[in-house]
This record gives sequence, structure tokens and C-alpha cells, in this order.
Amino acid sequence: MRSLLKTLTVFVLLCSSTAAGFLVKSRLLGIYAQTGALESMNLIISFLVTITAIVVGLLINSTKSFIDATQAHWALFAGQLIQLDQAMRNYGLQAEPLRKQLQSFTGAVIVNYWRADTVPIDATYPDVRTLPKGEAMRALSNVLNRIEIGIIQLQPPDPLHERLAADCLDQYKEFVRARWSLLLAPQDSLPIPFLRLLIAWIMVIFGCFGLRGPADPLVMVVTILSATTLSGMMFAIIDVVDPYKGLYNISSANMHYALDAMSTDQASKQLSARCFGAPDTFSCCSPGSGAQQAPI
Repeated sequence: MRSLLKTLTVFVLLCSSTAAGFLVKSRLLGIYAQTGALESMNLIISFLVTITAIVVGLLINSTKSFIDATQAHWALFAGQLIQLDQAMRNYGLQAEPLRKQLQSFTGAVIVNYWRADTVPIDATYPDVRTLPKGEAMRALSNVLNRIEIGIIQLQPPDPLHERLAADCLDQYKEFVRARWSLLLAPQDSLPIPFLRLLIAWIMVIFGCFGLRGPADPLVMVVTILSATTLSGMMFAIIDVVDPYKGLYNISSANMHYALDAMSTDQASKQLSARCFGAPDTFSCCSPGSGAQQAPI
């Protein structure tokens, strides 16, 4: 919604710039406008329009590249989460509390970046949505620090679990590298001051249109259509200034997939407990009936 309002503001500013050009031409430059003095503006306006088209095209391409790169960082981050969870799952029951903390961390990351998203009800996580971004990052880092200490404190009972514990620590280090790669990457597709400067530049061009063209209905219609087109292009740029909101945002699907993958094991254990209640029987559940036990 905020991006749409900003886009409408850009549209109004562009149309107002053209109207101001018409007004200046009729009130202050009437004598010069009747001569060929304004003909020399054609070359200048053409140059400005060409440069603007190139700049806007480069910005749109840069915005798309930013979205693709950030999405790739999140995909790597989610993949490392799944691998770390699998390593702790392989270790066994002693690592289950650490897995719970990792699930809590994942849920908190989702609601921290994608504030409008929801996570499964059975997933507990610290509510960091009310915290500033700096404090939220420190809270999430504290959760990860506790997980690292927990991995180091694992007491392997045999050589197999020693290798599994070492794998957990290695996967944790890879995950932390992926996290810092994400955090230290550019977080904004475009600096706000540069965006304001670009809008002011386009306003000058539309003002030149008003100085150069006659104030007849056809010119006004073409000006409105041009302002609409440029405002639509600017919407694609403005909308991803905050890449986790709006229409062209970064998807949270990878993080939800990682959280679902962590939670799937819990559902499988519950199903196994229901279907394999005794070592010598097999329980199968059918809709509308109780569990039927058949000897193995």
C-alpha cells in the first residue's frame, strides 16, 4: 500500500511539473514562445529523455538482480538449516533440545523478516517483531550461541557419536557462514536519496515538456499517459526498496520449507508411536474406525 501511494505521488508530481511548464510558458515566456527560441530545446530534451530511459532501465535490471541474489542467499541459508537439523537428528536424543532451539530460531527469523507471515502453531519462537532490527538480530544471535555451546557440550558415548558430534559442529559452522553472508549482503536495492534525485530529474524533464509543447488536449493526454508509464516503472523500483514487503518481494517459501522439514520428524514420530505401539503388532488406522492390530 505504501508503495502504491508513493507511486501515485510520483504521478502527481510529474503531471504538476508539466502544468508548471505550461504556466511558466504562458505567463513569463510568452514573447519567446512565439518565436523559434524554444526550438533549441528539442536537442536538450531528447538527450535528457534518452539518459533517463537508460538510467531507469539499468535501475530495473539492478533491482531484479538484487532480488535474485538475495533469494539465492535465502535458499542457501534454508538449505544449511536443513543440513544442520539433519546432523543433530542423526546424533540422537541428546541433540533433541538443540533441534528444538533451531526450530525456534527458524520461526523467529521468518516472523522477523516477513512480519505478515505466520508459522505453525506448534512451533514456539521468540517474538522479535516488536523489537528494533538491531535488538532482534542480537536476540537471534544469542539463540545460535546457545546452540553452538550445546553442540560443544555433547558427550559422545562411542566413536560413532564422536563423528556425528563433529559433523554437527561442521554443519553449524557452514550455517553460520551462510547466515553472515546473508546479513552482510546489501539489504536495500536502491538508496532513498538517489531515488528522490531521480524523481526530481524526471520532474525537470516533464517541466521541459510543458515549456516546449502547446497546452492543448492532445498534449495533455500524451503527458498523462507518459506520466502513467513512468510511474509504473518507478513502482517496480520503489516496491523493492524494502524487499520483504510489497508485490515484488522476496519469497519466504524456502524458510517455511526448512521449518516444515524440521517439524516433519516430530509428526513421523507421533505416527510411528500410534502405528507401532508394540514390537509384535502393527496398527493401521483407517477413516471412521479405530486402530486395528494385526500380528506381524
